[in-house]
Amino acid sequence: MRTEIQAKFIQYLNLEKREKGFTLVELLVVIIVIGILGAIALPNFLNQDVKAKQSEAKQNIALVNKTQNSYRAENSQFATSFDVLAIGSVTGGATGNTSNYNYAIAGGTDSATVTASAADSALKSYSGANTRFSNSASQSVIGNVLCETRVIGASATVPTINTGTTPTCTADQKTLSL
Repeated sequence: MRTEIQAKFIQYLNLEKREKGFTLVELLVVIIVIGILGAIALPNFLNQDVKAKQSEAKQNIALVNKTQNSYRAENSQFATSFDVLAIGSVTGGATGNTSNYNYAIAGGTDSATVTASAADSALKSYSGANTRFSNSASQSVIGNVLCETRVIGASATVPTINTGTTPTCTADQKTLSL
């Protein structure tokens, strides 16, 4: 074999060996990119369990409000017990518990309230209220509200019951629905 061809062949083999792996810089860039993506995604992922637990309370309060409306339409007053409403997720008399929240219900002829106080200080608390009143056309109407505490770990406060209108959230609460 000629010397030129041998030299070219050796250069070719050397080039082939050099291009077989990743350089240290390429590996560092990949690790840095993965680290940045992890730093962005991890806080969002960790917060999902809190949102799921808070969703339990929101759904239970909304369910109690809707069930109270139906109960009041069939009876002369609002229910005073979770067992009477038979919603399933919260049971008991005037109080009931789940693993994440402690619930309390109070009812009367023209209004009812329900609170969900967080059992964990990392969760927000929720409350709801129903009020029966006559509107401008003298029709009997039931208004309701679902409230969320603005501060994590704060206990639930009962919404303001207004005579002749829909109940409203207090200043330390955020209105989630009417």
